[in-house]
Amino acid sequence: MVRACRSWLLPMVVLLSLSACGEPPWNNPYPESQSGENILYGAFTERPKHLDPVRSYSSNEYAFIAQVYEPPLQYHFLKRPYALVPLTAQALPEVRYFDANGDPLPADADPAQIAVSEYLISITPGINYQPHPAFAKDDDGLYRYHQLDAQRASQLNALKDLPETGARELVAEDYVYQIKRLATPWLHSPIASLMSDHILGFSELSERIDAAAPEPVNGERLFFDLRQIPFEGAEVVDRYRYRIRLAGRYPQFVYWLAMPFFAPMPWEAEALYGQIGMRENNLSLDWYPVGTGPFMLSENNPNLRMVLARNPNFHGERYPSQGMPGDQAAGLLADAGKPLPFIDRAIYSLEQESIPYWNKFLQGFYDSSGVSSDAFDQAIQFDAAGEAGLTDEMRQQGIELVTAVQTSIWYMGFNMLDPLLGGDSERARLLRQAISIAVDFGEYISIFANGRGVQGQSPLPPGIFGHREGEAGINPYVFDWEDGRAVRKPIHEARALLAEAGYPDGRDPETGRPLTIYYEAMDAGPGGKARLNWMRKQFAKLGIELVVRATDYNRFQEKIRKGTGQVFMWGWNADYPDPENFFFLLYGPNRKVDGGENAANYQNPELDALFEQMKNMEDGPERQQVIDRMNAILQHDAPWSFGFYPKAFSLHHQWLQNVKPNLMANNTLKYRRLDPARREQLRERWNPPVLWPIGALVVILIVGAIPALIVARRRERSRAR
Repeated sequence: MVRACRSWLLPMVVLLSLSACGEPPWNNPYPESQSGENILYGAFTERPKHLDPVRSYSSNEYAFIAQVYEPPLQYHFLKRPYALVPLTAQALPEVRYFDANGDPLPADADPAQIAVSEYLISITPGINYQPHPAFAKDDDGLYRYHQLDAQRASQLNALKDLPETGARELVAEDYVYQIKRLATPWLHSPIASLMSDHILGFSELSERIDAAAPEPVNGERLFFDLRQIPFEGAEVVDRYRYRIRLAGRYPQFVYWLAMPFFAPMPWEAEALYGQIGMRENNLSLDWYPVGTGPFMLSENNPNLRMVLARNPNFHGERYPSQGMPGDQAAGLLADAGKPLPFIDRAIYSLEQESIPYWNKFLQGFYDSSGVSSDAFDQAIQFDAAGEAGLTDEMRQQGIELVTAVQTSIWYMGFNMLDPLLGGDSERARLLRQAISIAVDFGEYISIFANGRGVQGQSPLPPGIFGHREGEAGINPYVFDWEDGRAVRKPIHEARALLAEAGYPDGRDPETGRPLTIYYEAMDAGPGGKARLNWMRKQFAKLGIELVVRATDYNRFQEKIRKGTGQVFMWGWNADYPDPENFFFLLYGPNRKVDGGENAANYQNPELDALFEQMKNMEDGPERQQVIDRMNAILQHDAPWSFGFYPKAFSLHHQWLQNVKPNLMANNTLKYRRLDPARREQLRERWNPPVLWPIGALVVILIVGAIPALIVARRRERSRAR
């Protein structure tokens, strides 16, 4: 009996002794085999819907495909303002202009004379695709997996079920093929409509593809080789050169050449995935991308994990050697000239709840993290000047904070077709200006965004050419400049404007009752109640009764499309870093009721003429002068209250290097560098085993065993007698 008691106590003692032997943390969610490996760990919160670059247009999708696909251009990682540089292209595109007769025009030609713009793009030779079954060939040189029968395809569960892989060189035809895919009707590219306005023959190409392609089989579109369809808008010049031809002049087109929409697509990928039964088993470009980038998607299990692995065929790239003032001191040029990428793998785990994500970050199991509302007070504190910094707890852990004002805006729009708020009358303008003063977005940022925002002064956020900082950039109708900063005008000035507009104390002179204004809200959920109550209080400062008409997003969009709303909040995130991408939201011919994106339905002949001039200009003093005048018109007319520019906060551990926010580039994983040894060391320190429950259990078992030991001893003595 005594031996039996010792036998179960012994494992407990051994367990306690092992706990202090330098083993990996007990709560480590990763296999021990990954310890010390050059792997970046992150998380995603929802399954990426589209990984096909023809359809993908969401940031959670770009986080993956931008590491795999390579368009011809990219944004410089460090330089600001954002600058385009070659990626697979040998240089920036050569642009030529032609008149209606096909005769060449000089670079500074009047945009009205330009009938065609031609972009000639030269691809760097020697770039190869990742290993992929689409390129696998047999001994006879035939594609091994392009002629699968339906039974074989139905037995495939993942791409790894096709074990043989191959590769080939990137050629100009692959870029032209992808542009044709943008026009393919059944692929539903979100930019097809826009490109039809610019790329020559784009709409006609879409019609030809639709007419020539075979009908779907059992609901599946089988492979249709787009190489056979001629297209004047995008043509192969030779193996490494292709041209894109646009109608008129569209200088912003060059920015699209840095987006995955214009990445190359090998026809072999469509031939593989376009077989009967493949899509049914999720064997498609939406699940398994094919690219030339530094990484390839080696595992796609969106209910658990997604893994990017180093592409063994990557053509090579060097870390930038130039940056901005301060980058050297920040250590951002320490790796200048070194080959990319630095990491071997990136493992992203599904985390649908913010608290487990945050806790794992603090434990060192994720290398970086955003700052959710639940964790904000634990991580961030503000100094007397209102500047954000880390709490003592975060600093002691060596965590670093990076902030950046996003190239986006949240604004409050006034429907300029509305009989009360709209139009160009002095009465309506003064009413809009009064409301713009009264609705205190500085307070909104503090209450609802945890200070993560900057009050807007114009449509242009920081980082976009034309944005002015300081006193020169303030909206003088809403702010004053005091003690070196913009201060919102006092509410009595807003009330004076309201009285001047004919609404003393916010009352309608015809009825004597408070003025009633309708607010179209898409914030109908439980969390939106506080925001809507806050908005009512802002209007109440002027004596105006705000009636909230809350609805779902689809209904909200319908109201805005029809021009039946009155006041609303909406936002815009830049597609590319050019002022045209913001001012077009207020361009008259682009009104929402006419099918455009001008949700306020604002129209001003002078602004429209300046927009036409500005959009074709190169960045420089002359363009800045035009933009200054456009901003002055908008600040005076007040079709928007310029809300705020959101500010992104992100945290990362000390072992993660080369972290600089780049709000235009999505392919920045290749620049990240890790110190895995330091990570393992700190993980072990931060996650000591919690032994007291085991110790308590041992004590309880020992105490519980004492009576049995006593009884056993007595029995042994009685036997001895």
